[in-house]
Amino acid sequence: MVVKFCLFFNFATRFHKENDGFMYQNLCPDDIEKVQDLTKRIQRNNDFAWMLCDYLNNNSCFITKELMESANSDFALPEETVYFALLTGLFDLDIENNEQDKQLANEYLRPSVKKLDTKFYLENPYYRSIQIPEIKFGHWALTYQKYKPYEAFIYKDIVVESDFKEFPCIGFFNEEFRFPTVMENGHEWMSIKPSELETSQLAIDAIEGNVVTFGLGLGYFTYMATLKERVKSITVVERDKEVIRLFERHILPQFQHKEKVEIISADAFEYAKEQMPNRNFDYAFVDLWHDVSDGLDMYLRMKKLEQFSHQTKFLYWVEKSLLSGFRWQIFDWVVENALSYDEIVRDLSNSVLQKLAATEFRVLHMEQ
Repeated sequence: MVVKFCLFFNFATRFHKENDGFMYQNLCPDDIEKVQDLTKRIQRNNDFAWMLCDYLNNNSCFITKELMESANSDFALPEETVYFALLTGLFDLDIENNEQDKQLANEYLRPSVKKLDTKFYLENPYYRSIQIPEIKFGHWALTYQKYKPYEAFIYKDIVVESDFKEFPCIGFFNEEFRFPTVMENGHEWMSIKPSELETSQLAIDAIEGNVVTFGLGLGYFTYMATLKERVKSITVVERDKEVIRLFERHILPQFQHKEKVEIISADAFEYAKEQMPNRNFDYAFVDLWHDVSDGLDMYLRMKKLEQFSHQTKFLYWVEKSLLSGFRWQIFDWVVENALSYDEIVRDLSNSVLQKLAATEFRVLHMEQ
């Protein structure tokens, strides 16, 4: 979850056209001014996202224990405050003389930074109960990776405020943190890191009855589902038979309630259309993508298959980020067809976007 948000804010930059008068043709002057303010906010979203994206991809370990102690030698300031100040300097934000830089620092960077507690995550039931062996088999490997002290990383889904200000959430630990990982050909395929725990929690809290999940990974969601008394069964749909064998051999035997688990080797979309309607699941959790960069198309595709299982409540991993990508894909179209600013706000809301995603809606620039 490093670069995902950067890939989608960029859709919104297309809005600044020389012929934007055509886009405003149905709006009154007051509403045009509101839309112009909104485009400026979108641009600030975009500026911050790319700035942070570059740091996370290239310099995420720049802040070290030594640098923190040097900047706060008497330990008088909270670590979050020191971390924010160091990032402000690293991002070359002139908060004294540049109003735009000051806005990015105080309205975006400051609320996005959070010091995390390793104990909170290590006390998670999966971390306490499931031991991941370090083994290699074919092009796969089970291993551990780690965050270094003060390394920056995305730790949960983006924040979207009512005025459409959006920013990712940056976390750091002040000590080393190890997490289990599946590697494919030497590249990270799946990890149980803080972002996985945080972004799965809403779905874990919601599910009950008979549940189906699309995507197995290291079985985090499946394990947490089995611990809930209100969950009767958890059916896992996974296409990769090697991943299933890995899970059944090394991870499933450690489950306290493995009798609740059924694993089906199938294509997720074929199963959702052809077999799932006959199963009467209460909930479905869809987690098929590595991040939002490869997830939006799959999200839109699965949303259209909800119609075959009306009795099932569908939940999606990092849906706020997925809807953000969808929002800025259709932004131009929404503005061009709206009769008021209030209509634009309504049509860009999550509830409307979720309904729209489930239809055969198409915008020309989405297909290019």
